[in-house]
Amino acid sequence: MTANPRISLEQWRALLAVVDAGGYAQAAEALHKSQSAVTYAVQKLESLLGVKAFEVVGRKAQLTPTGEVLYRRAKALLDEASVLEGAAGSLAAGWEPELRLAMEIIFPTWVLLQCFARFGEERPQTRIELYETVISGTEEALLQRRVDLAICSQIPPGFAGDPLMRLRFIAVAHPDHPLHRLGRPLTLQDLRKHRHLVIRDTGSQRRSGSWVGAEQSWTVGQKATSIHAACMGLGFAWYPEETVRNELERGLLKPLPLREGGARSAELYLVFADRDYAGPGTRRLAEMIRESVQGECSRHGVQLTPSAPTMPAAGAPERASGGC
Repeated sequence: MTANPRISLEQWRALLAVVDAGGYAQAAEALHKSQSAVTYAVQKLESLLGVKAFEVVGRKAQLTPTGEVLYRRAKALLDEASVLEGAAGSLAAGWEPELRLAMEIIFPTWVLLQCFARFGEERPQTRIELYETVISGTEEALLQRRVDLAICSQIPPGFAGDPLMRLRFIAVAHPDHPLHRLGRPLTLQDLRKHRHLVIRDTGSQRRSGSWVGAEQSWTVGQKATSIHAACMGLGFAWYPEETVRNELERGLLKPLPLREGGARSAELYLVFADRDYAGPGTRRLAEMIRESVQGECSRHGVQLTPSAPTMPAAGAPERASGGC
């Protein structure tokens, strides 16, 4: 039988508040309690555990090494308690009234819209909120629990994901672009002399700029803007081959003859924010996405290649975004 915990969630919350707010008085204000109540809660916690969480340095209380460990574990405990309460409410209500999904923009948009159409026929009253994200923006949406499900190119720490598909990227530019006029295999040094079209990272800690070190780069917010700029001859970029297939067939874009690196691939994964607490709507939409991807892979063959059924290595898969 599991022993009953001696420390209450309120006591752990008091410890976190003292650290996050910067002192006992500020914590009391944040928790809407008296300072003596907060002080007593922390002291009681220390007494029950037989440890010292804080030490006074000058006139300020700072975490001891033991206190730092307690702080990290308490934060995880309170986060899990919050998730559990929210999940219980969703499960009690049955089907979720709203589904929130983050989609890395390199995922074929039409495939997802087909899934939404099917889902809408089954559950017309369920609202769907889609976040079209780039690079770290997808990870943040999961880590901050802003979405229930995500299609991402890298699985954040602490999450598990299923391989969904592998996309082939190609470097392209307008047929009249100066890079095509060189009439020979291109090197990265050739690319660095021309404008690289980049799509902005949607995360708060944005990683931007040209990864090839181009002297010029334009950063835009939408995949369509980047493709339109490339078709106007304003720069070069890498795109999922299937995304620009129409532009290639119409002669608006042409693959760059790179000596190496002209084509590369990116893995995509389907990740639940919390699979254990996922509602029936979230699970049903995930099932539809898997089915649609398998169908598209079968029809398009090499353009949409299914991922091998393996988890990403510790080094994480190559990260990419449309027009990166």
